[in-house]
Amino acid sequence: MCNLYSVTTNQEAIRRLFVVADDRVGNLPPLSAVFPDQMAPIVRAAPGGDRELVLARWGVPGPPQIRAPLVTNLRNAASPFWRRWLAPANRCLVPVNAFCEYAETRPRKTPVWFARNESRPLFAFAGVWERWRGVRGPKSTPIEGEHELFAFLTAAANAVVAPIHPKAMPVVLTDPAAFELWLTAEPAAALTLQAPAPDGALRIVARGNREDP
Repeated sequence: MCNLYSVTTNQEAIRRLFVVADDRVGNLPPLSAVFPDQMAPIVRAAPGGDRELVLARWGVPGPPQIRAPLVTNLRNAASPFWRRWLAPANRCLVPVNAFCEYAETRPRKTPVWFARNESRPLFAFAGVWERWRGVRGPKSTPIEGEHELFAFLTAAANAVVAPIHPKAMPVVLTDPAAFELWLTAEPAAALTLQAPAPDGALRIVARGNREDP
C-alpha cells in the first residue's frame, strides 16, 4: 500500500491545475518524500464552493477492529465506517508528482517510484479529509488539539504497478473533469473513479531511494 509520495511541483502550478481560489498554505517547499503522519497540501471545496489549498496531516483514525494508530489508504468504500467520509464536503484532491511502492527484494525491500512520465507532471489522488481532536505528530514533539487529517482511496493495481505491489494502487486523477467529479458529485457517481489507472498512465521513473530523485 502506498505510504510514500512526493509533491515537488511549485505552488503556482498546483494552484493553476486545481483552480485554487484561496491558498492558505503560505510558502510550500518541494516535498521529495511525504511519509504518514506528515503535513502535506490538499485541495478541497471551501464552504462557499471555491477551492482552497491547505495543509493537512496524512493518516486518519481507522475502524476500531483494525487497532491501527492511523490509516493512510481507504480501500473498502462500502464499509459503514467510511460512509461518512464520502460526502462531498469531506472529499479532497491530494497533489502528487510521484508515489512509491516497495518491491519484495532481499535483503531489503527496494523503493520503486511511479509517475506519469520522467518529467513527473502533477496529478492527484482521490482523497478524503476530516477534522479530528487528539494527539498527533512524532513522539518527540507530539501535538495535541484539533487536526485536519486526510487519506486517499485505493483500487486494484494496474499492469504497471502490480508486478511491484499486486494488492492495490492509489486512485489517480489526471484531468479537470475527474477533479470536479470527485469534489462535487454524489457518492455513487464519485466512486466510479475508484478504479485502476489505465496501464499507459503511469511508468516506473526511479528505484532505490526513499526520496523522489
